[in-house]
Amino acid sequence: MKNLRLIVSNFLRGLGEATLFLFSIFGAVPAALLRPRLIAQQLYSVGVLSLIIIAISGSFIGVVLALQGYRTLSSFGAASSLGVLVALAIVRELGPVVTALLFAGRAGSALAAEIGLMKATDQLSGMEMMAVDPLRRVVAPRFIAGIIAMPLLASIFTMMAIGVAGGHAVGVELLNVDAGSYWAQIHNAMHGRDIRDMLIKSTVFGVAVSWIAVYQGFHAAPTSQGVSRATTSTVVISSLAILALDVVLTAFMFR
Repeated sequence: MKNLRLIVSNFLRGLGEATLFLFSIFGAVPAALLRPRLIAQQLYSVGVLSLIIIAISGSFIGVVLALQGYRTLSSFGAASSLGVLVALAIVRELGPVVTALLFAGRAGSALAAEIGLMKATDQLSGMEMMAVDPLRRVVAPRFIAGIIAMPLLASIFTMMAIGVAGGHAVGVELLNVDAGSYWAQIHNAMHGRDIRDMLIKSTVFGVAVSWIAVYQGFHAAPTSQGVSRATTSTVVISSLAILALDVVLTAFMFR
């Protein structure tokens, strides 16, 4: 019982510190927006460099989902509904969630390691000595870039999974599902709110992953072990946060 109270106490204290840190980032955002070049550089780092793994993963997910979906739907004589299954599963759930998990593993860990290394080598302290706020110069641009990149990457993941490289290639070219039926079913089943919900989810996930990554990096112990621990914690905590937020958002959107 004592250990449980200690764990809960440490969790609440860490959550409070992270929340105060988030408010500090919000305070530094206006100044960071005046430096679009810094944001553009971070967009390249967390967005463009994550594009290949997102596109390839989306294609594989679309292929696997089409193969598994066709096998199940064929037993019920509903193979023509393959497009609906692939599209709704990708847009509503797999697109934002898988993209966020990949984003946390690739970009989130890189953000935490980069900021943690800057702290370990006293670069952040050097900025403070030169009257440069590290939150405005280092943290806020990376935070903003993460929020912008996530919805864009989720959209690319979704299009790759549903499009020619994923579900369409398998369903139409390999399994001989009628192409007109495939796209007509998607057109009839998809609504604007599905796209809206996907963008909302991916944006929330982007905020969570970016927040966790910059917090872990900024508060990492200034040692190699501390940077390693911060990187690992970023991936683990981000993954759990994504799944928990997905439950909450899904319950709210489909209530």
